[in-house]
Amino acid sequence: MTAEEVKQSIRNVPDFPIKGIQFKDITTALAKPDCLRWMRDELVKRYKDKGITQVVGVESRGFIVAPAVAMEIGAGFVPIRKHNKLPAETVSVTYAKEYGDDTIQIHKDALNENDVVLIHDDILATGGSMEAAIKLVRKLGVKKIYVNCIIELEGLNGRKYLANSGVDIDCLFGIEVDE
Repeated sequence: MTAEEVKQSIRNVPDFPIKGIQFKDITTALAKPDCLRWMRDELVKRYKDKGITQVVGVESRGFIVAPAVAMEIGAGFVPIRKHNKLPAETVSVTYAKEYGDDTIQIHKDALNENDVVLIHDDILATGGSMEAAIKLVRKLGVKKIYVNCIIELEGLNGRKYLANSGVDIDCLFGIEVDE
């Protein structure tokens, strides 16, 4: 399995969630065991020696690969969820998305100053939701943050937007927005 084969297995869904958005649907890649295994193994290879103690998955597609990576590198898994989805005391960040505002939360006691964190999500687009996730994790005073996404939507400048965030950003591969 190669990055190109995984990339080719991702489907486009036009006009989702709103008209004009070309949604990159990774569920078609996740349904193929070889693609799923490649994603997990590639992430493990990239992060196994970074001292990561917690892998934070961003709702919802960040929940799919992140726990498998966490188990393989000997880290825990922590979810970042949308507003009012976590049962205990939380901290929140509200941010603007391409198609409206959203609020994400994390349990207040999920991370601490000794944690080295990998924040994982499926797509880096404009950088707004990842910036919010970084801010949220920083509120808990962690030692270091790494960021990974499966896909970087090239041309939307998410990496450039996050350039001054002070975190290491990595994506498994890039896809043009209209590809």
